[in-house]
Amino acid sequence: MRKPSSRAKYMLGMVVDAVGSGMYLPLSLLYFHHVTGLPLTRVGAVMTTAAVISLVSNPVAGVLIDRFGARTVVVGGYLLRAAGFCLYPLVTDGTVMFAVVLLVAFGDMAYPPSIQSFVAEIVQGRERDTLLAAQRSLRNAGLGAGGLLAGAVLALDSDSAYHVIVLGAAAGCLAAALCIGSIPTGRTGAPGGPRASRAGGYRLVMRNRAFLALSLLNIPTAFGYMILSVSLPVYLTQELDASDSLVGVLYAVNTAGIALLQIPVTRALVRCRRTRAVSSGAAVFALSFLVYAVLSALSNDTVLLIGVFGATALFTAGELLHGATASALVANAAPEETRGRHMAVYQLSWAVPIALAPAVLTALLSVSATGMWLLLAAGVTASALGVLALEDRLPQAAVHPLPEQERAAARQAAAKRAEAKRRGGPRREQRDEGLVR
Repeated sequence: MRKPSSRAKYMLGMVVDAVGSGMYLPLSLLYFHHVTGLPLTRVGAVMTTAAVISLVSNPVAGVLIDRFGARTVVVGGYLLRAAGFCLYPLVTDGTVMFAVVLLVAFGDMAYPPSIQSFVAEIVQGRERDTLLAAQRSLRNAGLGAGGLLAGAVLALDSDSAYHVIVLGAAAGCLAAALCIGSIPTGRTGAPGGPRASRAGGYRLVMRNRAFLALSLLNIPTAFGYMILSVSLPVYLTQELDASDSLVGVLYAVNTAGIALLQIPVTRALVRCRRTRAVSSGAAVFALSFLVYAVLSALSNDTVLLIGVFGATALFTAGELLHGATASALVANAAPEETRGRHMAVYQLSWAVPIALAPAVLTALLSVSATGMWLLLAAGVTASALGVLALEDRLPQAAVHPLPEQERAAARQAAAKRAEAKRRGGPRREQRDEGLVR
């Protein structure tokens, strides 16, 4: 990053955004139910419809990122969401609700590809992994803090409390936009100018078979990420007859684990190949799903409780291995000149499962809870094996989280050894033990 203060501005932006989101997200359904009087089922249907329609903003965001730069799209998305949140207090019926929810959904959908592209513009090599790790850690902490603030506001038992919460979310978006907008990127437009940004369009992404495969392999893992908010609460309360409070405790365990451990875990992983770390994370996910699957066969309450916490700890470990490293792997695998489009395509591998998970996972649960866990385990195992198989087809800079200078030194040393061996002369190997080969 070009200035020491830039990292601080970036992390401050992530924290204020997360606090604002943490205030609103747990109450999104309840907010509109409270202010409009609509049934929760109808509120949920409206919000799901808006989320599905907003998928069209994903490819548009990719084009805008390549044309105008990621920072512009990140800031624009924040402003769009802030405008939507400011309009929430004006909602009186389902039609108006759909319009403002769609506005926020467009901003939400543009965020993931733009923020990942922005990180790729301002940091390189190992620093990209550590910044993404710090982002995940602080965002989890911010979401938790936002939830606590929302609880404190609602404790006032006032009708205006809900409006305070959504306006707080709007303020978080505006503050984050100011922070991100003040970070220099050294980029005034797409590499090569507007003509280069248009050339080839999404056809270039479609021809990048390795990147497309990496995106497709993420789909089973994205479904796996959704179990904590979709499958697990239903499984625990209905299949295992556990208390509702256990769901909140397990969510807190996961959130605290990510907040506390993501940075040190990612720092330990930066000398490993990113593909190996991502595959390991998916494999640990599979193990956690297998543990969840056998819980229904347990009858002893103490053993069952230990099993639930053990499976959730494994799930959290999988997130720690997979999350930040997978983001860095994909950002480095995308060519710089069309990174926005590449990241938009990859983001669909998250957006579609997120949109479909409530319907798909609950349907699988209704057929067979054990079958659902086994199917999820098989999916993430296939993903782990597929990422390993792609290792030789991905760019070296994506697989090895090393600064370019270290990669160049490693290539130079390897070339000298090969030349010495070819000549049959004495071999002088000068090895930097910090290099990953």
